[in-house]
Amino acid sequence: MPTPKQRLPYSTSGGGGGGGRRAASSSAALPPVVVLVFLFVVAPSLFFVARNGGRGHVHVASDPKGKNVDQEAAAMKNLKSILPKEVFDAITASQQESGTLSLDFFRNHASPSWKTDDLVTEKSMDVDDKAKAENSLPEHDLPTNRSPKDPDEHQVDKAAKVARRKLREKRREKRTMDLVHKDDEARAKLENAAIERSKAVDSAVLGKYSIWRKENENENSDSTVRLMRDQVIMARVYSVLAKSKNKNDLYQKLQTRIKESQRAVGEASADADLHHSAPEKIRAMGQVLSKAREELYDCMAITQRLRAMLQSADEQVRSLKKQSTFLSQLAAKTIPNSIHCLSMRLTIDYYLLPLEEWKFPRSENLENPNLYHYALFSDNVLAASVVVNSTIMNAKEPEKHVFHLVTDKLNFGAMNMWFLLNPPGKATIHVENVDEFKWLNSSYCPVLRQLESAAMKEYYFKADRPTTLSAGSSNLKYRNPKYLSMLNHLRFYLPEVYPKLDKILFLDDDIVVQKDLTGLWDVDLNGKVNGAVETCGESFHRFDKYLNFSNPHIARNFDPNACGWAYGMNIFDLREWKKKDITGIYHKWQNLNEDRALWKLGTLPPGLLTFYKLTHPLDKSWHVLGLGYNPSIDRSEIDSAAVVHYNGNMKPWLELAMTKYRPYWTKYIKYDHPYIRGCNLSE
Repeated sequence: MPTPKQRLPYSTSGGGGGGGRRAASSSAALPPVVVLVFLFVVAPSLFFVARNGGRGHVHVASDPKGKNVDQEAAAMKNLKSILPKEVFDAITASQQESGTLSLDFFRNHASPSWKTDDLVTEKSMDVDDKAKAENSLPEHDLPTNRSPKDPDEHQVDKAAKVARRKLREKRREKRTMDLVHKDDEARAKLENAAIERSKAVDSAVLGKYSIWRKENENENSDSTVRLMRDQVIMARVYSVLAKSKNKNDLYQKLQTRIKESQRAVGEASADADLHHSAPEKIRAMGQVLSKAREELYDCMAITQRLRAMLQSADEQVRSLKKQSTFLSQLAAKTIPNSIHCLSMRLTIDYYLLPLEEWKFPRSENLENPNLYHYALFSDNVLAASVVVNSTIMNAKEPEKHVFHLVTDKLNFGAMNMWFLLNPPGKATIHVENVDEFKWLNSSYCPVLRQLESAAMKEYYFKADRPTTLSAGSSNLKYRNPKYLSMLNHLRFYLPEVYPKLDKILFLDDDIVVQKDLTGLWDVDLNGKVNGAVETCGESFHRFDKYLNFSNPHIARNFDPNACGWAYGMNIFDLREWKKKDITGIYHKWQNLNEDRALWKLGTLPPGLLTFYKLTHPLDKSWHVLGLGYNPSIDRSEIDSAAVVHYNGNMKPWLELAMTKYRPYWTKYIKYDHPYIRGCNLSE
C-alpha cells in the first residue's frame, strides 16, 4: 500500500465485495486542493463509517460481517495525515471514551437543548432510523433478504403522534382554564370594589337612573332596552341614506318603525319597564333594518353618518350640562313654595295681632354679657326655627341662652310670628329688621356704595346680558341675590349691632346643633378674634383657591398656602375685634375690590383677608361641613359633631337634598303644626 503522505484514500462500499477506488494527488499539491479533497472524498467516507459504526457492521451484499474495522483503521490513518495533531487527538480520545462515533451515540446522549416534551419511544426512533438508513444506500448495496416494512411499525408511529397531539391539547386546555380562572378573580375584585363604592352614593341624587337600583342587579336586565335603542340609531342612519337615494317607501317604513320603537321604549331604563308590545316592535324593526341593509349598506356612508350623530350628541351633552348647572344653582337659591306659603301666612297673622302682643319676654337678657349669645341672620323661617330648636334641645341650661335674629323686612313679620307662637322654652329670643339699621348706609358700608355704582348695576341688572340657560350658567353663582343682601355682609359689623356684648357665637341658618355649645365660650383664643374650624386638606381650601394671587395687593400680603376656615359656626371675641378694628380692615379690602379684581363676590374671601393671622383653629369635632354636597362623609364624624353644616347646594329644605343627611334636620320640625300642615310641608 502506498504511504499515506503520497496518496489520499477515497473508499466507499461498492458491489461485489466492497472494493475501493483510490485517487492520488501529488504530495506537492496546493493547500486548497487538500481542502477540496477532504470535503468531497474523506467526509463522505466518515459519514458512512459513522452511520454504520454503531451497529458494528456495514450492510454489504457479499460480506454481511464486512471489513469495517479495516476500513475504519485505514480512514483514521489517512485522516492523521491531513488533520492537525490536536484535532486528530481529540477524535481519538472521544472514540476511546464513547466508542465508535455513530448517530445512535448522539440519540442516547442527546444535549438537553435537543430534548422536547413530545418524546417518542426508543423503538419508534429505531424504526425510523432503520428506514432512513436503507433509503440512503444505493440500490445494489441493499440487503438481499430485506422484507417489506412491518405494519406494526406504522401503528407505533401513529400511536406516538396521537399521544403527542393529546399532550398538546391537554396543555392548551390547562392554560385556558388558568386564564379563565384569573379573569374570574379579576372580575370579582372589580365587582366587589364597585359595590363598596356604591354604598357611599346617595340614592336621591342618582334617582331612577342609578345603576345600583334593584331592577338592575342583573347585568342583563336592560339588554332589550339597549337593543331597541340601538335599532333606533341604525334606523335613523338608514333613513338618511334612504332619503338621499330617493327610496321613499323604505324611508317611510323606517320612520314609522322609529316612532313605534320610541313609544314602546318610552322612559324605560330596564326591561321590566318596557311595554308588552316591545318584542313585536323589535321583530318588525329587525325586518325593516335587514331590508335597508340589503339595499343601502355603504360602510363609508354609515361611518360618516354615525360620526355626525356622535358629534351632535356630544354638543347636546355639553348644552345639557350647562343647563343642569344653571337649574341646580337656581333651585339652590330659591325658596320652595311651601316655605314661601308659611312665610306669607305667618306675616298676615302677625300684622293682625294687637301691638301689645308683638313683644318677646325676658328682653332684659339681650345685653347681659354673662349669658350665651347667638347671632343668626336669615330670611328663611323654617331654617331659623331648626337652628334655634336644635340649640335649645341640646343645651344644658336653656335659660342662659339668648338668640339675636336679624332678617329683612319681607320676612320680619313671619319670623316674629313663628317664635311668638313657638317660643324656645326658657331661652330668650329677639328679632330685628336689617332695614332699620340706619347707620348701615352707603356712606359707611363699601358694599352698599358699590351696589349703587353703574358698573355693579350693569353687572347685576343689565337687560341685554345673556338670559338663556346655557349662556347664563357660568356666572349665575356670582350673581346670586344673597350677595346683594346686607344679611350676608352683616357678620362684619357685629360690634356695631351688639355693642354691649363681649363674645358672641355666629351661626348660619343651614346648620343643625347636636350638642351643648357653651364650651366654646371657654375656649382660649390666645388674643385672636375669630375661633373657627379649618377646612384645608393637602391641596384644597387654601387661600389660593379663593383669592387672585396675580394681583400685587394679594401677593404681597398673603400666603397662598395659608389654610382656609369655615363660616357657619364662629366664636368671635368682640373686645379684641374693637381693639384691632376688624371692621376697618374689612372696609379697606372691600374698597380695593370694587372692580372684583381681588376675589369674586361672597363673604368668605373678604373674611379670609380680614381675619388673616387673627383666627384660632377649633377642634374639627365642633363643626362638620359638607352635608350639602359631599355624599361620603363618615357617619361617625356626623354623629360625634357638635354642629353639622349643610353648606353647598343641596340644602335640607330642598327636594334635591341628600336623603341620608336630611333626617338630622327634619327631626327638629313639628310636621303636625297647623301652619306647616296647612302649607303641605312634609318629611
